[in-house]
Amino acid sequence: MNWQKIKVSPNGTHFLFNDKPIFGRYFTEVLKFHSPGLAPVKDETGAYHIDTFGEAIYEERYARTFGYYCNRASVIYGEEWFHLNEKGERAYSIQFTWTGNYQEDICAVRDNNNHYCHIDVDGNKIYAGYFVYCGDYKDGVACVKSFDGFYRHIDVKGNFINNKSFLDLGIFHKNYATAKDSSGWHHIDKNGYSLYPKRYAAIEPFYNGYALVTDFEMKKFIINESGKVVLQV
Repeated sequence: MNWQKIKVSPNGTHFLFNDKPIFGRYFTEVLKFHSPGLAPVKDETGAYHIDTFGEAIYEERYARTFGYYCNRASVIYGEEWFHLNEKGERAYSIQFTWTGNYQEDICAVRDNNNHYCHIDVDGNKIYAGYFVYCGDYKDGVACVKSFDGFYRHIDVKGNFINNKSFLDLGIFHKNYATAKDSSGWHHIDKNGYSLYPKRYAAIEPFYNGYALVTDFEMKKFIINESGKVVLQV
């Protein structure tokens, strides 16, 4: 059975194939199938993962299980968070107070000191430092909040990609990121430079060359990558 064609039912209690229930059973909760063809489920015994035959891939039960990304899945066992590999085995021996989902074979985690960092698929830190918060990597760059209270972008070695810092920050999407300074939100390039002088109360990432922005009077506009307003919406 092609796992990519298996869908979650509208009420989130079972799976559908060609719009028909499969596996002959219902669960308390189910989430989508992800590569390599495994899905998180929960029933009266606890949370675990099943294969495309609807069978549990291991005997252990968890408080919660999440989807597989890069052949790793986050699980909660008591107060401990860690990842399983595609065989349902622990991917590493350490544990965290929170684990994210792997992206580009790297994952954001929070340790017992409530500090954030990134680990590889074997649970090893990929750089020496820690942060107040960090997000997922996209195209080799992640957003982090440093202990000085400012947000910056880092590469996979934990180095800042430029010397700019911001009050808030988004990921790079098609070469540009959303950023907030003392005057408001705007878009920046990979060197941290603003694409235009105007600031906004809220902005969205560029979508095929255009972005939705909200000014301080709560009016919404569409701007291009030069910051020119092309439409009021």
